[in-house]
Amino acid sequence: MTHAIGQHEAAISLNPATGEEIHRYPYESDAELDRSLRLMEAGFEQWAACSPGVRAQTLSRMAVAIRRNLEPLALMATREMGKPITQARAEVEKCAAVCDWYAEHGPAMLVDERTSIENDKAYVSYLPIGGILAVMPWNFPYWQVMRGAIPIILAGNAYVLKHAPNVMGCAYLLRSIWAEAGLPDGVFSVANISNELVSKLILDRRIAAVTVTGSVRAGSAIAGQAGAALKKSVLELGGSDPFIVLADADLDGAVRAAVVGRFQNTGQVCIAAKRIILERPIQQEFTERFVKAVQELRLSDPEDSDCYLGPMARYDLRDELDRQVQATIDGGATLLTGGAKLNGRGNFYAPTILSDVVPGMAAFDQEIFGPAASLIAADSAAHAIELANASDFGLSGAIWTADERNAKDFARKIHTGGIFVNGFSASDPRVPIGGVKKSGYGRELSHFGLREFMNAQTVWFDRV
Repeated sequence: MTHAIGQHEAAISLNPATGEEIHRYPYESDAELDRSLRLMEAGFEQWAACSPGVRAQTLSRMAVAIRRNLEPLALMATREMGKPITQARAEVEKCAAVCDWYAEHGPAMLVDERTSIENDKAYVSYLPIGGILAVMPWNFPYWQVMRGAIPIILAGNAYVLKHAPNVMGCAYLLRSIWAEAGLPDGVFSVANISNELVSKLILDRRIAAVTVTGSVRAGSAIAGQAGAALKKSVLELGGSDPFIVLADADLDGAVRAAVVGRFQNTGQVCIAAKRIILERPIQQEFTERFVKAVQELRLSDPEDSDCYLGPMARYDLRDELDRQVQATIDGGATLLTGGAKLNGRGNFYAPTILSDVVPGMAAFDQEIFGPAASLIAADSAAHAIELANASDFGLSGAIWTADERNAKDFARKIHTGGIFVNGFSASDPRVPIGGVKKSGYGRELSHFGLREFMNAQTVWFDRV
């Protein structure tokens, strides 16, 4: 069957800075998806038979191809989801860098592992398992994909990308660049399909496992379907990260980090400084400096090289952010700056700071995905830990303090997948990323991410 290109039968790409339609990508039919899966299955058999060294060489070529196509990749992200162009270029370069890192270090992580069985009679092999379905979000349209795809593909698996409908141009560009790098057909594929077909795809025997980055609602639904099919899933479902500033912190550094950690990518980041928890002795001074710095941020055309804050990716996301901000104010919080949708074309929202935020308010309890920061007062370091943990989320967090020895103990008491001391949350291939509680489970990046979708096969000789 062939789909008509109506509003509900196609992925629609809109420029969030202007509201203008860029392109419509018709959803694949069942038959088209089946052809893609048959190609994926054949590509997987060819790719899995290659050595890790050969796979690593393809990653090196991918890094070269990404850098060669840096400008069109960056411009596509800017036009499809509003990312400021300099940040889009940085995201593309980060994707090339993760290819380089895994090309250099990945093969050593895949060698057979010795065990304590006497006379080296047993070892563990790490083997690919098949096609991995990846349901990915729009906010980092390349990095979110590549940080999972690179280790999955290096492991010898195939990667099936179900990208967010508003960034399908980014998805197809990535597919063409993988082909340019020499990856066999089908090993990286794009499934432009409706939500109904996603459910069918999860049940398909050719899909071995599922990885999701997105909302709690989406992750829960997809993980439930994968679990019913006895397929492994890895979930990264966002968070409400605490950014804790203790009384002995370097305030200059903390303010700079809080501005970047909260407002980069126009605040549309999972691991971000969302709940800024301030010990009372420095609360007023930090607040004054932070407000001044945020008020100096300017919204502008994301294609301008000096743009730091662009539009939000979609109108509905901007409306949801405004609802959360207004609900928090109605609940007793103080609006220090911003707090309004901007008139005119595009999905622009004023950079916003809310103070006197406490548990029970929307900005404390819910994930805030946009240019809005919450300031929360803590009576002591122990109270700051209590506030940090008073969340359903547990993705990442930051602590600012002059006492780094004490920070190690402090970090162990915070229920998150990552803690950054005197910095802000970030992802890097040298360390794993992932969460606890409603932020999900499983890990991406480093050797943890490489082995998430592999068969750890025991081989034991002369066991009688």
